[in-house]
Amino acid sequence: MDVVDISRWQFGITTVYHFVLVPLTIGLAPMIAVMQTVWYVTGNEAWLRATKFFGKLFLINFALGVATGIVQEFQFGMNWSEYSRFVADVFGAPLALEGLVAFFAESTFIGLWIFGWGRLSKRVHLICIWMVAFGVNASAYFILAANSWMQHPVGVEWDTTRGRPAMNNIVALLTNNTTLAAFPHVISGALLTASTFVAAIGCWWMARASWRARQLRIAAETSGERGESAQVETTTAPSLVDASPEQLDKDAKEMWRPVTRFALWLTIAAGVAVIISGDFQAQIMFKQQPMKMAAAESLCDTEHRAAFSILSIGRQNNCDNITHVIAVPGMLSFLADHRFDTEIRGVKDLQKEYEQKFKDNPAHKGQNYAPNLFVTYWSFRAMITWALGSVLVALGGLWLTRRGRAVTSKRFGFFALLMIPTPFLANSSGWIFTEMGRQPWIVAPNWVDDRDPLRVSMLVQQGVSNNSASVVMGSLIVFTLLYGALGVVWFALQRRYIREGPAAPGHEEQALEKSDDDKQLSFAY
Repeated sequence: MDVVDISRWQFGITTVYHFVLVPLTIGLAPMIAVMQTVWYVTGNEAWLRATKFFGKLFLINFALGVATGIVQEFQFGMNWSEYSRFVADVFGAPLALEGLVAFFAESTFIGLWIFGWGRLSKRVHLICIWMVAFGVNASAYFILAANSWMQHPVGVEWDTTRGRPAMNNIVALLTNNTTLAAFPHVISGALLTASTFVAAIGCWWMARASWRARQLRIAAETSGERGESAQVETTTAPSLVDASPEQLDKDAKEMWRPVTRFALWLTIAAGVAVIISGDFQAQIMFKQQPMKMAAAESLCDTEHRAAFSILSIGRQNNCDNITHVIAVPGMLSFLADHRFDTEIRGVKDLQKEYEQKFKDNPAHKGQNYAPNLFVTYWSFRAMITWALGSVLVALGGLWLTRRGRAVTSKRFGFFALLMIPTPFLANSSGWIFTEMGRQPWIVAPNWVDDRDPLRVSMLVQQGVSNNSASVVMGSLIVFTLLYGALGVVWFALQRRYIREGPAAPGHEEQALEKSDDDKQLSFAY
């Protein structure tokens, strides 16, 4: 591999790993804010226990997300310095807003929220977590504004003196229709991830409590017949230790069921929002990045009433041998602009069109303007397929918790846990499709309304730093090993605290009532 490929692998690995953490942070923050709001309004301790339990999982994820996110900033200078020079007058504005307006705000208020239990008033403390939720979503918006400019550059003019674009309208940049389409899709995807995470854990915990209650009752009956004291295998979960069967049943119905039902209904709502916002994005992509649309379907030749391919076979790295085995007639045309007879240009015709547009630019000589068809085709389908895991959890969970019931099936509880990775994988697949589908552009030309699209654009190979392949390979290996180790730490911490569960009933309210002399300025959990 040359330095361009290695640099792309490094940025891809670090970005995909970071974005595994991002959706959970974005989606879980407002969910925790809602949980704490319910406790504040009703005084129901069950919602306080849920707030602190999922708050602990949120903070683990947030800390590792910050650590991995900082590396992304350095990537631009390490391996993509030419790209950084090219977009310096444009890209810096949304990134600065993300750091100064969003990240500083969320970092400040998350500190107040962590250490403010029992020290701040309940109202002020509640405002803190809502500010965190606002901050993480604002941060996402500014990052998406920067990324959307790479997909569809607006609000700039060509600076002839310095030979690069210069921003002349920040409002146009921040209200880019690509951003306005991407933001609700990313946020709804994050809510889908977080709600599936909460719902799956809730289903598992209900099943776990139900199983332990049954074991206690069986042990009590057996020991009563033998005249012995009942003994059941112990557990480290505070809410299960020394709890009677009645207490376990009450905990499942009064804490886990309402929290889980909230998450399950949010999963349904987020899923609908993902579909609607995804449809809006497809229509914009049809106009702004027609090559990405064609690559997503491995559509080599221009077609009227283009079909949506469900399964294709053949060598999908090029257009020489691709056979669409299963397809829905006219559906791709419908996705483009809600008409079944729309013409969708194929990869071959678009390649000829781009060659003609850039024929006078020597840097584009022999350039293949089609992305990797295999990656774009299958990442798009992986995004859709993985999202079905959340649907299964939502439908199964809502059915098992209907009419005041709690989940008692240990099999479904374990199945729900197995489905937790699916929305994470769907989000990652979506971003792989988005970024790989833009190739070979690092800044795609504005085909729609730019007066000079030939200038405000950049090929990937033009943006890489002047490093040797061995240097970049060394850093790639180090980052991969380091991120792999962080992944193990993240999983181990999440697994430990999920298994441990929330504090026992009464514990959280007692902790809030302690005097300041009894408290230590330490991690509040």
